[in-house]
Amino acid sequence: MLSPPHIEVTEPARRFPPCGVDNTRPSHHLNDSKTLFGNPWLSFRFQSLFQWASAVCVIQFFLSRSPRIPKNIKSLVPKQTVTWGAHLGNESSAKATWLGHACYFVELPTPPGAARGVRIIFDPVFSNRCSPSKWLGPARFTDAPCEVEDIPAVDAIVLSVFRSSDACASTDIPTLRALIANPSSSARIFVALNNAAYLSGALDTPHHRFHELDWWDERFLRVALPSSVGGPAVNAEVRISCTPSQHVSGRTAFDRWHALWAAWVVDDLHSQKKLYFAGDTGYRTVRDGEDEEKVPVCPAFAEVGERFGGVDVALLPIGAYAPRAMWSNLHASPADAVRMFKDVRAKKALAMHWGTWVLTSEPVLEPPELLRKECEVAGVDVDEFLVPALGETVMF
Repeated sequence: MLSPPHIEVTEPARRFPPCGVDNTRPSHHLNDSKTLFGNPWLSFRFQSLFQWASAVCVIQFFLSRSPRIPKNIKSLVPKQTVTWGAHLGNESSAKATWLGHACYFVELPTPPGAARGVRIIFDPVFSNRCSPSKWLGPARFTDAPCEVEDIPAVDAIVLSVFRSSDACASTDIPTLRALIANPSSSARIFVALNNAAYLSGALDTPHHRFHELDWWDERFLRVALPSSVGGPAVNAEVRISCTPSQHVSGRTAFDRWHALWAAWVVDDLHSQKKLYFAGDTGYRTVRDGEDEEKVPVCPAFAEVGERFGGVDVALLPIGAYAPRAMWSNLHASPADAVRMFKDVRAKKALAMHWGTWVLTSEPVLEPPELLRKECEVAGVDVDEFLVPALGETVMF
């Protein structure tokens, strides 16, 4: 069994100005103690109290509007045996494997003399239910493509949103425990502000393994990778950047907005490959009767594209968007995803945030079908925005 690689995390000189300048409080901070946050753009509007609390809405959604799951759904959502890209060769390329919902396992290009590249997993969720409870809530309608214990040792775990004490669509305590327990891993966990203390306690993991960032903060991750020929370790370095996204947080009904949410950019300093992970995010708020093309859109994605000069691949959500009046402020539709793809200036996009749980009312197979139509309308080639099969590895 391989011993875990030595990992260091340091804070580099700031490249981007913080959200608050001249000692002013950042616009997404709602207090001075960094314990309350908000979305500071016109693109975010709250759902009305009627939408959240109306018994009519609840009954309509859960009883009459819940989409039908075909009995053969597991054969309709493509699935491949997970290989982590070992059969693809080409060690100069990065590899991204879709593991369901918003979870991607990424291995960056292998540096000369190393046995592998730096490995990062995003928003890992392997529990059966998307819920704070293991007994209640939406259950998977497709199986995970592998067991969590089959995932190779990772060097970093990156989370976009943390919302519950057990499992939810973005974060899953049992899965995190399993990843951290791998004796070949000494993974560091990257989260947005005010998430680390809770996770450290819930996972019984030393606080020094967590790195808590505000929007536009960055860290260097240095990993001593195993040698391919049994020689000394090969040092690799990536830059991890925390960027804005449009969402909410809350572990209970009483702590909403108390932890920050984020998207992330990973820049491999050896190969210069750049990856953007949008996480769980909305793009605009659309009310009934409004023209989607005329409402404000979140400016954060275009800002990412400008500041980073584009990325090689963007991992973008395409599902959990209906009804739009209820979910558009929090979740991206296929049309939103195509707009985000262009905003962040990605060379390639890979779809996620669909095909795992019934979270909203659109038909479960609609997101990739609608994505193809939206790409055609927007002039995006079929090989530019891919919908990987469960377990499929894509090189970039």
